[in-house]
Amino acid sequence: MTSLSHSLAILCYLGAAILAALPFLRPRQAPRRGVLAVLAAGCAVHLAGLVWFWRQSGQLPLTGLGPSLSTAGFLLALTLLAVEWVAREVSLTLIAAPFAAVPTLCAAVVGLTPGIDPAPGLRGTWLVAHVALSFAGIAAFGTSAAAGTMYLAEGRALKSRRFGTLFRVFPPLATLDRVNHVASILGWLGLTLGIVLATSYSIAYRELSVPKTAWAVLAWLGVTAITVGRTRAGWQARRAAFFSSVAFAAVLVLYVALRLAESGGGSRFL
Repeated sequence: MTSLSHSLAILCYLGAAILAALPFLRPRQAPRRGVLAVLAAGCAVHLAGLVWFWRQSGQLPLTGLGPSLSTAGFLLALTLLAVEWVAREVSLTLIAAPFAAVPTLCAAVVGLTPGIDPAPGLRGTWLVAHVALSFAGIAAFGTSAAAGTMYLAEGRALKSRRFGTLFRVFPPLATLDRVNHVASILGWLGLTLGIVLATSYSIAYRELSVPKTAWAVLAWLGVTAITVGRTRAGWQARRAAFFSSVAFAAVLVLYVALRLAESGGGSRFL
């Protein structure tokens, strides 16, 4: 059931991206309802797989490489669905839906093996809150990166005076900049709260993973630099879009590399 749901979710995410890309093949608007329906179906079957995993293993899919990657992919897709629904726009799906498909595919490849069972009571709740907030922050950061990538592509086309399909499909630069800005702030809030809980957890229970802590701090520094740059340093939209895209890609690569290199220690973080 879990493997099937992940396969269907991946197909839906990629299918939504393909539907959103149809205007590149013919001079028509993307089928907004169709894109949202396929994306919502992907979220639904993905959630069903995560719930099934929870019932079978007795653990929330927040620890272990496969479950954590799957949760990250689901939250990315869910955040994308919410943004597209509110904005009544589906072009962001072109970039963000594959972002959600990649960690989901990685989770299916490595397998959804449960990690260390969180302790019951306050300790377990503390851990779950830390992981959930951190993943929510990463999902918002991913949305910011997707908007930034589209901003760079559209801005480059504008600079070269190629007014083609890109301008018909993508939303205005001001809209992409706004999504990038707001999502960066939400990502900063989620990661900040997640790191505060993680730090206090480490102090209270004397559990510390130096590599994972270093990764979390680097991720937080990346999104903090973008947020402060926009709100205090007067960064222009293009610079913020570039750093959002590069920083998020680096965060994902470092996270996967860290989890693959992990030697099965006792850490319960992410």
